[in-house]
Amino acid sequence: MRAIGVHEDVIVIASRVWQTTCTLVRGGEEAFVIDSPVYPDELEILPALAEQARFEVSGLLVTHADWDHLLGRLAFPEAAIGCGETTAARLTAEPGAAARALRAFDEEHYVERPAPLSLPGVQALPVPGYCAVGDRELELHPADGHTADGTVLWAPWARVLVCGDYLSPVELPMLSEGGSLEGYLATLRRLAPIVTQADTVVPGHGAPLDASRAAAILREDVAYLEALRRDGAGASLPLARRTAAQRKVHAANVARIGA
Repeated sequence: MRAIGVHEDVIVIASRVWQTTCTLVRGGEEAFVIDSPVYPDELEILPALAEQARFEVSGLLVTHADWDHLLGRLAFPEAAIGCGETTAARLTAEPGAAARALRAFDEEHYVERPAPLSLPGVQALPVPGYCAVGDRELELHPADGHTADGTVLWAPWARVLVCGDYLSPVELPMLSEGGSLEGYLATLRRLAPIVTQADTVVPGHGAPLDASRAAAILREDVAYLEALRRDGAGASLPLARRTAAQRKVHAANVARIGA
């Protein structure tokens, strides 16, 4: 697990698996943890890392309801979880789905955890809207398309955008169950003006990006999705993401849109 300070009030942690990111954001005397690392040892050291950096964690935020972003509760069992209204609705509609997906991952990779995942008392936050963290405010913007739910978070005082599973330097745009190509393109259009204001963009998977690299990935993702809509399986993949794993993602996208 790697930890990178991108601002005095923002630390980004990358898991060893899928480069899944977790972001600590501080406003004055209060801090939130956005999304999560994956492995038990990474989650175990997260509270100590936050304490050492003087981030007083009082709550958890999640960008969407995919299980690998929901594990902060295992590191901070007493902390409340906040998420966008669409994510809260998805968690309500799919009770136990995240815990089952985590259990399947753990069984496949021989991972043992000290406790199962439980997500009681999730608080739905209005999106678009704001969420206070200490004496600062995070802006919340809708981000569906990858899944049926999703929220991106903009910390204007730090000029940091935490965008969940968008703008990844290592993953193609992924149309998961409930997601849609048109929804994904709409989210990218909403992200574009925020990216121009950012010093740092934190994707859900991959290293933090500066604004110019994030904008380049956004253009690549728009081009890929438009080609996917037009050409189906024949769509060209972005050069840096033509790996065997991403070709499988592309094949799944083709099947998802019925091309």
